[in-house]
Amino acid sequence: MSRAEARLPVRVPGPLWSLGLLRSELSVTFRRWRTLALLGVLAAVPVLVGIAVRIETSDGSSLGPGGGGGGGGPAFISQISNNGLFLVFTALAATLPFFLPMAVGVVAGDAIAGEASAGTLRYLLVAPAGRTRLLLTKYATVIAFCLAATLVVAVSALLVGALLFPVGDLITISGTRISYAEGLGRALLIALVVAASLIGVAALGLFVSTLTGSGIAAMATTVGLLITVQILDQIPQLDAFQPYFFSHYWLSFADLMREPVYWDDLTRNLGLQALYAAVFGSAAWARFTTKDITA
Repeated sequence: MSRAEARLPVRVPGPLWSLGLLRSELSVTFRRWRTLALLGVLAAVPVLVGIAVRIETSDGSSLGPGGGGGGGGPAFISQISNNGLFLVFTALAATLPFFLPMAVGVVAGDAIAGEASAGTLRYLLVAPAGRTRLLLTKYATVIAFCLAATLVVAVSALLVGALLFPVGDLITISGTRISYAEGLGRALLIALVVAASLIGVAALGLFVSTLTGSGIAAMATTVGLLITVQILDQIPQLDAFQPYFFSHYWLSFADLMREPVYWDDLTRNLGLQALYAAVFGSAAWARFTTKDITA
């Protein structure tokens, strides 16, 4: 505890004050130009993919084998020209390996370190926010960004897909037919699963953010770790360790487009993300509640 904190009387803020702090954090985060730029880039990805597929198939040709199997993006992209709803699944598969986690890493890495570098962290703590309450609020804000970023990609892809391609009943990866309404429901469920797949990265970024007083350093370190894990997850010699990497089961959301749904990898993914959130969330709390705040 810093001397400034020690000299002040202890005040316990009520739940309404906590909600006000969360509302303030959400407002500050989503009104930053950096956040809006990240969301804009994410929204542009489905537009570019949709236009590219539209141009490629304008002569009546198709992308790859129609209705192909498999569990990831390629199986979806071959179906876009037949049904625009598949652009949602393709866009999420395209952004999840890098664009979405990078955006989350930037926001999470800046959560604490950005306040320290701006000189506002000490004033937040004597407001009185309390370190644990402030950390939880920051993490909740990052989780909200995970959901918002995923929905931006999904909604953008849904609109572009409806404008550029026909829509109607869907053929699942398993070859069965489902209605468009059920397809929309599965698209929403997939978006929620993708958002949940990012909570491990959010906790990791928050932990890194407590280690330094430089927002840029925290963001760069988080993104660097993300890229490193992605590379390690592609090395065959590390296959014994890869199931423990937070990115290993990210594309398991494709199993939601099977009939019946395959839940094994989905539950492994969600359990792994919960484990990362618990470990790095606890590490962030241990670090933040014991460090001396001087800025």
